[in-house]
Amino acid sequence: MNPIQQILHTFPVIVLDGAMATELERYGCDLNDSLWSAKVLMEQPELIKRVHQDYFAAGADCAITASYQSTFEGFAKRGLSEAEARELIQASVKIAAEARDEFWQQEENRRNRPKPIVAASVGPYGAFLANGSEYTGQYDVTEEELMEFHRPRMKALIEAGADVLACETIPNVMEARAIARLLEEFEGAYAWITFSAKDDLHISSGTLISECARYLDSYEQVAALGVNCTPPQYISSLIKEIKSQTDKPVIVYPNSGEHYDAESKTWNGTSAGETYGCSAHSWYEAGAQLIGGCCRTTPDDIKGITKWARK
Repeated sequence: MNPIQQILHTFPVIVLDGAMATELERYGCDLNDSLWSAKVLMEQPELIKRVHQDYFAAGADCAITASYQSTFEGFAKRGLSEAEARELIQASVKIAAEARDEFWQQEENRRNRPKPIVAASVGPYGAFLANGSEYTGQYDVTEEELMEFHRPRMKALIEAGADVLACETIPNVMEARAIARLLEEFEGAYAWITFSAKDDLHISSGTLISECARYLDSYEQVAALGVNCTPPQYISSLIKEIKSQTDKPVIVYPNSGEHYDAESKTWNGTSAGETYGCSAHSWYEAGAQLIGGCCRTTPDDIKGITKWARK
């Protein structure tokens, strides 16, 4: 059964978690590495569990796993075998599920909220390249090659017991098509697909987000559509554009509003002025039903969403 619809049948909004990398850095991790948070998965998995626990305590109904940059190809470059890579990729799901189950055992944590789900992060092909192309969509590959790239990781994450796949920061419609087609190979599996957007109408590659929503509307296993890692000021318009073409639940988890420089791998500028919880409420009013944060957002931001969502 579609886990997203299952929750939305009873609760009006699903609160997602926030940034994983930001919190890992706060705990002292150095993520200046092509593997990004996947490096911590190899070296300090207990810190990943702690971040998941922090977000559950802040009110998150969904944990997004630390598998965004975990790929068979990326781990192979570090000398890991296929079996070792699979074990690490699947560990990302098991760590999140463990944190969730321990949290849910406490009776006081169960009030007025659904049992949290685990969304296994599937980052774009450009994240593996680690050259910033997940923000442009400029790939020199075919749709079939993208399916070959995503298939083994999606299979491993599904087999690890993820409730849903979080196919996120997708920069072009070709990669979204590849993922939607791949899902049909896994009976009973569901995913959300979220694009990175460059303005209030277009995803990163320049395609209208309304066109993306219209194309993906027919794929039953795509459980929700939306945007992530996008400046907050574009979100309300993007929600409206998506809703004009599909009845699927809309999911948004923007970044803090700062700008990411792919060359220097640094964030610049200032975050959005309005409090995150206040912004999130306006996105809910615009039609989003799954709301959280992406890069540079924190458990405090998720608390801001929870404050009104639990009412």
